[in-house]
Amino acid sequence: MTKPKIILGLSGGVDSAVAARLLMEDYTVIGLYLSIGPEAAGEEDARRVAEELHIDFHTMDISRALEEHVKAPFAADYLSGRTPLPCARCNPLVKFPSLLALADEVGAEFVATGHYARTGVGNDGRTLLLKGMPANDQSYMLARLPQNILQRVIFPLGNYDKSMVRNKAREFGIPVAEKPDSMEICFIPGDDYGQWLEDRGQSCPPGDFLSPDGRVLGRHKGIHRYTLGQGRGLGVSGPHRYYVSAMDPAKNTVTLSDGADLMREEVFCVSPNWLSIPTLDSPKEVNVRFRHARTETPCTILPQEKGILVKAHVPVRAPTPGQLAVFYDGDVVVGSAWIENKK
Repeated sequence: MTKPKIILGLSGGVDSAVAARLLMEDYTVIGLYLSIGPEAAGEEDARRVAEELHIDFHTMDISRALEEHVKAPFAADYLSGRTPLPCARCNPLVKFPSLLALADEVGAEFVATGHYARTGVGNDGRTLLLKGMPANDQSYMLARLPQNILQRVIFPLGNYDKSMVRNKAREFGIPVAEKPDSMEICFIPGDDYGQWLEDRGQSCPPGDFLSPDGRVLGRHKGIHRYTLGQGRGLGVSGPHRYYVSAMDPAKNTVTLSDGADLMREEVFCVSPNWLSIPTLDSPKEVNVRFRHARTETPCTILPQEKGILVKAHVPVRAPTPGQLAVFYDGDVVVGSAWIENKK
């Protein structure tokens, strides 16, 4: 009996390689390497994995889509004093649509990646996004996937953690079993986004660091090099440690404080993407991640005319415009929305 086809995002790393080997038990796996352009790294390893596992291998140039949907908005966010989250934008707008494009071309119903997350089915038939194993859960970065994409995704590593995957890679004899994990943004060489922006000719000039009462404390290197709550690399000394508490692109100033003014009990969010529910029409109790860290805060989310109001049961530190608020009910991702902090 012929196994059904599945398209797997094959990056050249250990996660997607192990995902391929696991999927081969039930599917005819077709590997797809998504090339981001000159910065691309990993195609040789991805091809080597495909050859070792005897699976078909394809490449796709996604550089134009990445520029339009991820790189350009990434630059614009930093220039406007926001802190972007490129992976959360790439997944629903570039990566998964690219995998699905090949799936449709070759007649595959499903696509897969090496993300640490799971899916399930709700009582109403909706596809649920669920957390992966606690140590490596990546549901936060996947929370912008819409239902029509999520319905066609399989996450074979959902019940594994990184150590288990490494052991599986060794057991399977996968050639990248010992390859280090990449922690960088894929299109930022050396993980220096400030230099990347400057190399693109998209950066802000130096300006003044200000105290909350408007006193000049020093000079900053350009608003694009700072993010809300940052306490390192400021180069300003004083009676206490300083933290970035506000940025004003129009005046080209960065305000520093002792950090006490960074705590918030209310956070306004926009453009919600609901997953476990069709919409939010009444207050709902959830736990919220305001950044990629595992910390969750009990909150009440309330529908507003132009977005979602998040009322935290305990104050949260520096909820940052441009980042994502992800709403959880236990292991289930209820939905997500972009932090705006302005009504």
